[in-house]
Parts: sequence; C-alpha cells; structure tokens
Amino acid sequence: MPELPDIVVYLEALERRVLGQTLTGVRIASPSVLRTFDPPYDAAVGQPVEGLRRLGKRLVFEFPDELFVVIHLMIAGRLRWLAPGAPVPRKVGLAALDFEDGSLVLTEQGTKKRAGLWVLKGEAALADQDRGGIEPLEMTVDEMTEALQRENRTLKRALTDPRLFSGIGNAYSDEILWEARLGPTTRTRSLTEEELKRLHQAILDSLSGWTEKLRAEVGEGWPEKVTAFRPDMAVHGKYGEPCPRCGSPVQRIVYADNETNYCATCQTSGRLLADRALSRLLKDDWPKSIDELE
Repeated sequence: MPELPDIVVYLEALERRVLGQTLTGVRIASPSVLRTFDPPYDAAVGQPVEGLRRLGKRLVFEFPDELFVVIHLMIAGRLRWLAPGAPVPRKVGLAALDFEDGSLVLTEQGTKKRAGLWVLKGEAALADQDRGGIEPLEMTVDEMTEALQRENRTLKRALTDPRLFSGIGNAYSDEILWEARLGPTTRTRSLTEEELKRLHQAILDSLSGWTEKLRAEVGEGWPEKVTAFRPDMAVHGKYGEPCPRCGSPVQRIVYADNETNYCATCQTSGRLLADRALSRLLKDDWPKSIDELE
C-alpha cells in the first residue's frame, strides 16, 4: 500500500503536470472504482486543477467551487502518467483523468478491486474522508504520546491506525520500529519517556528520509516503482536476511493477511515473537481486514 512518502512523491509529480491544467475528460473502465454518484464522476470536466493535497493515504484534486476528486490506491492501486488519450489498460485499468498534456491512469493488479475514486462537493464532504490521524511529520512528542496512549495497544497496530497517525502503513511502521529499536508488540502505555522520544525521532527520520530517497529516485520523472518492498529497507520484506545493524536474521510475525518484520536482537532483546504465542494477543489488536489498514 502506498504510504506517506509514496503519496507525497506522487503529489509532487502531479503538481509538475496538472496544477493549473484543465480536466478535459474522465473515463471509467471499471464501475467498481466509483464510490460516489452525486456529484457525477465527470462534474469537474472543463475545470482547472487549483490544488493538490494528501489526506492520509488519499490524493485530493481541488477544483473551483469546492469540488474535489479523491483517489485512494489501497493495496495494489497505482497511477500512471501516459500520453494524452492513451487507452486504459485492459484487465488492470480502472479509470483515467484526461488533461491536455497527458492522461492520469489508475490501475490495480489482482482480482480484488479495492482502489476507489470519489467526487465530492464541499469541505465538509471531504472532511468525512479524513480518518482523523495526526500528521506524523508535524507532531510534537507530546502529541504523539497522547495519540499512542489513548488505549493500551501494540505499537505496530497503533502506528498503522489511521485514526491515530496519518499515512503510516505496514511497510514504514516496520522501518520506524527498527529505527527506534522497539518491538512491534510493545504496549503503548509501557513506553518510557526516553523510548517515546526515540520513537518520535525515528518517525521523523524514517518518513522524511524515505521521502527524500524516493524524491531523488524520481527526479523530474514519474514514480514508476511504487512498492512496499525496497532493496534498501532494513527489515520490511527481509525475512531471513541479515539485519543491517547487527547481522541477526530478520524475523516475522504472520497473522491473517498481514506480516510484520523485526530484528529480535535489536528490538526485542533477543526474544522471538512466535506466531502461535501471539495469536490471542493479535486477535484483539491486529487488523481484521485490509480496509482497517487504509
């Protein structure tokens, strides 16, 4: 699932291409992508893009008179920038937003079509899309602590809860916890003052660091390789590979459709978090569906 760094880089690439440009058409290849019917999906055609913003993991296109087009990529949704009027790819194509200089095409791999497109009228309607999480790159230590400790959750689940933190998902939460040397199942109310400060700094360093890496990788081009599995990640997707800090093999917790990666030596004082021993804990505090990780 594209997370905060990926969405920021998508938005920057879009700003270079569509800001101030007129939307000339909307093509819907898969009706399942539409999540609203009023205003109609083509309500913004003929209007210029006045702004772009991120709302959690959603991309928001701002048009005159408080008209908004919102795209949520979910797990497998991706955006392509193609030649003007380029055909929407068969099988994976969901929709296209057409501009004079190019077409923004929304695609999604796999049979489960979760990506969505909303057309909304008014800031109040847009606010309904906001899950309420605080912005991780703008929060203070105290704000982070208040969000974390509203309930006594596992750290992994708290970081990926969109009601608490905006834009953090499965991949970057693994990297944040590795950076902070904290275990994924550590309870939020058990953290010391020093651990909270360490976690706050790890969130800033990881998210800003990855945003800069992706920005440098894309340059003036288009983000073509948006993935949750990157070769230079420390632990996410690296099960069995050596931890870049201590050399111990990266471990994992698998529960339902979700996987968490961590270094036992760096993060859990050498303890292995066996899946079977955590089943009861995770049942209470792990996402029950992909939608909970949006």
